[in-house]
Amino acid sequence: MSTKDFLEKDYYKVLGVSKSATADEIKKSYRKLARKYHPDANKGDSASEERFKEISEAYNVLSDEKRRKEYDEARSLFGGGGVHVPGSGGGYNFDLGDLFGGGQPGSTGGRLGDLLGGMFGGGGGGRTTQQRARRGADIETETSLSFGDAIDGVTVSLHLAGEGPCKTCMGTGAKTGTVPRVCPTCEGTGQASRNLGNFAFSEPCRTCRGRGLVVDDPCPVCSGSGRAMSTRTIQARIPAGVANGQRIKLKGKGAPGERGGPAGDLFVKVHVAPHPVFGRSGHNLTVTVPITFPEATLGAEIKVPAHRGMPVSVRIPAGTPNGRTFRVRGKGVRRSDSTVGDLLVTVNVQVPQNINGTAKQALETFKQATAGPDPRDELLRRASAG
Repeated sequence: MSTKDFLEKDYYKVLGVSKSATADEIKKSYRKLARKYHPDANKGDSASEERFKEISEAYNVLSDEKRRKEYDEARSLFGGGGVHVPGSGGGYNFDLGDLFGGGQPGSTGGRLGDLLGGMFGGGGGGRTTQQRARRGADIETETSLSFGDAIDGVTVSLHLAGEGPCKTCMGTGAKTGTVPRVCPTCEGTGQASRNLGNFAFSEPCRTCRGRGLVVDDPCPVCSGSGRAMSTRTIQARIPAGVANGQRIKLKGKGAPGERGGPAGDLFVKVHVAPHPVFGRSGHNLTVTVPITFPEATLGAEIKVPAHRGMPVSVRIPAGTPNGRTFRVRGKGVRRSDSTVGDLLVTVNVQVPQNINGTAKQALETFKQATAGPDPRDELLRRASAG
């Protein structure tokens, strides 16, 4: 991405948000668009891939508070096509043509004073300008896992798009086999002084366009900027026990740093598919198991399923009510401290829909043998008292 592109591209429009959008609004819009145009969801669609790169480029700038501020200031400063600097004789005007025109090699990726120097790495290490390392931007992406993979942990392939050093020129901006040279006009500072009569002010050097370096033979891929959009695939380890909607931080897997700075972090939001039998409650697994009326009344020992293992035995005491939950230790989800949650088994008493004469007579006998006070008497009394 060249400096000219940086000033001309409306990243807010790319993400479909206003200039006053909050960080959460920017993130929400990015996630929505990234899901829609992600290469994995649009295989073979080059237009969607380019759109995805534009979205990633815009988010890389607007999600970084410092880079967003620099972008806003640059757009405000040069948004009208020119800047008027007061001075004698009606002042001095310079415009984007002064800064970018003339086909000067290496004009892209330059630095407009300190403002764009931080963004694009200009300045060139001269006597008065010190290049500072910059940490790479954080990146967000999403992945979908099966219920079992979320429980056990898994390594997934993540396809990422973002801006980084041009692979062709290794970030120098110069054509293969050549190197940039220190600007002879500003001696690598990227700045030049202009006297306007009553005062002097500093402006980007017109020879190197503020970069401090002159590229005589620019790289054909990045046009001399040293930066380019690219896609990459990384292998990311998702830890065991991750929950649906959880964000995993992978340190140092974000955008590459600039001028020796560390890489940013990668945040992965995980979507977990539901299981047809098991559910989750924190680090416990849940399952609902049907039991018969005689089992609930007389008691029984039943087999219940366990995730990725043999069924386990659960003792059902006599007189167990519908909806009672039993705990099986150590059959749940592994925690970060290596302890394991439990399996929570909830019973659902099945009432027979059709019974024959013998079963009906047995139930009548059972009813008479267990006859006692109406179990609804207390409920009716309390209701009438209120």
